[in-house]
Amino acid sequence: MATSMSSYRPPVRGITHMVSAGHYQAASAGYRILELGGNAIDAGVASGIAINVTLPNATNFGGVAPIMVYMAATDEVKTISGLGRWPKDTSLDFYKDELGFEIPKGIHRTIVPSAPDAWMTALENFGTLTLEEILQPALELARDGFPISATTSQVLKKLSETVDKNSNEWKSTFDIFSSNRKILDEGEVLVQPDLANTFERLIEVEIQNAHLGRMKAIRAARNFFYKGELAKEIVSYSQRLGGKLSLSDLADFNVEIETPVSSRYKNYEVLTCGPWSQGPVTGQVLQMLEKDKISTMSPNSPDYIHLLSQALNLSFSDRHHYYGDPDFVDVPMTGLLSPEYTSSQRLRISQENAFVEMPDPGNPWEYEEKGINRSKTRKPLPRPDRLEQDTSYTCVIDRWGNSFSATPSDAVFGSPIVPGLGLMISSRGTQSWIDPDHPSSIAPWKRPRLTPNPAMAFKDGKLFMPFGTPGGDAQCPAMVQTFLNIVEFGMNPQEAIESPRFVPWNFPNSFWPHAYHPGLLQLEGRISREVGRELSRRGHKIQYLDDWSPSTGAMSAIVLNHDSGTLTAGADPRRDAYAIGR
Repeated sequence: MATSMSSYRPPVRGITHMVSAGHYQAASAGYRILELGGNAIDAGVASGIAINVTLPNATNFGGVAPIMVYMAATDEVKTISGLGRWPKDTSLDFYKDELGFEIPKGIHRTIVPSAPDAWMTALENFGTLTLEEILQPALELARDGFPISATTSQVLKKLSETVDKNSNEWKSTFDIFSSNRKILDEGEVLVQPDLANTFERLIEVEIQNAHLGRMKAIRAARNFFYKGELAKEIVSYSQRLGGKLSLSDLADFNVEIETPVSSRYKNYEVLTCGPWSQGPVTGQVLQMLEKDKISTMSPNSPDYIHLLSQALNLSFSDRHHYYGDPDFVDVPMTGLLSPEYTSSQRLRISQENAFVEMPDPGNPWEYEEKGINRSKTRKPLPRPDRLEQDTSYTCVIDRWGNSFSATPSDAVFGSPIVPGLGLMISSRGTQSWIDPDHPSSIAPWKRPRLTPNPAMAFKDGKLFMPFGTPGGDAQCPAMVQTFLNIVEFGMNPQEAIESPRFVPWNFPNSFWPHAYHPGLLQLEGRISREVGRELSRRGHKIQYLDDWSPSTGAMSAIVLNHDSGTLTAGADPRRDAYAIGR
């Protein structure tokens, strides 16, 4: 059913190339690279690193950056696991005995920085330009500065309130993002000279090794970060604060180029990162709903919201019980995404009665070759919230049909900035668990379970859409709703993104301390109160948000129409996202 609606912003349309990113300067950076002749990977990396500069409230060059690339010439999709590992000297007992069952903000939630490796690995293996060319837009933004947005100022102020501004640990962070110890206001210019200098040092190493060829020169710059002077400076600062990071942790680390996880929705294939992220949740939900007549339902009607929220509840329960670093945990991925399993999960949904607490997990082991039920139900206890907001997103399609999708993350004030480098040490340890039986428990050299999860959809075997969003646990709900708005309700990407959203929270939050609100379902204010009352009758605990709530995500997407040869992009007005192309 095609749905007639309009959007506040027009969709951005073109026939050559397109970028949609979480900040307008990042979209501009990607477009600049495309106009220089770079491909989607060149542009995506430039855009992503520009996001590291322009959205410190959401991402950082020392953070995480899961990536997905599609190369048209080989018709192949790969993911890059831009997620760091706990230091090898990490001990779960330290968090239980020394830190009182806490994963506190600061140096004790830091893991190996992975974004630099992810960006440079993508560029080295799939790009065409030099690191110097790709870093130039971000370097200029860091060196010359830019006026920060209202969103960035507001979030930085909230984040800064969660740490001790008089602590020596946070001095280097306040020095960058405040003036006279007061966080910068909207429109004030943020200059990051130390980060600019870090970019210049990487460029210098690349230039010194240019005679080896483009790829080896980029690899040399990458090794300078993980095995050279930058590594020494990062480790020295970590150890000065009592952190566990070592030179061998950085030297032994590398991201991996992997095959994505695949799920199906009718004639669409949805590709996501593996279960070291929450990515497969999106595919699970869509596959679960494949046989429902979604197009006959009214968007954001009680039946529609109830059905999607319950499918999300079931998939998030599976995430809680099974997802984790597959290097350490046997994740039943084949079973979780087998059509038989997702069909059996769909049968658990009652159209009249909501799950009033997180449902028990399914048994995907029945659909694995081993066929053994190793399920263990973990009933979470209600926990309070703490402020956590980070992550951004960027996607690109170029003139050759290549595509890029990435979800960089890690906000400042999660862990401290390294003095002289202008970057933080990834704080993603906050998405681990102290429970030793949890699949994402803290362990030496293990990766936390990551919320950021870029995705791509293919229609009838052809690239259809890169898409993604920030938002923590709200990412998969936003991605599912945007996808269905486009493929079932006939909306263009901008309409699909602007449509009112809802987010279920009937599961433990991915961020420490893993807040849990049984039965909670949040609705944006533009969803009618009548709908909310009907959902309450079915057992949901309804909470209304603002009309345009940034907590429901900030989607970006680009749709490729092969029949007309056109590109149509959308970008979310809930935050600072913009699209540009021609």
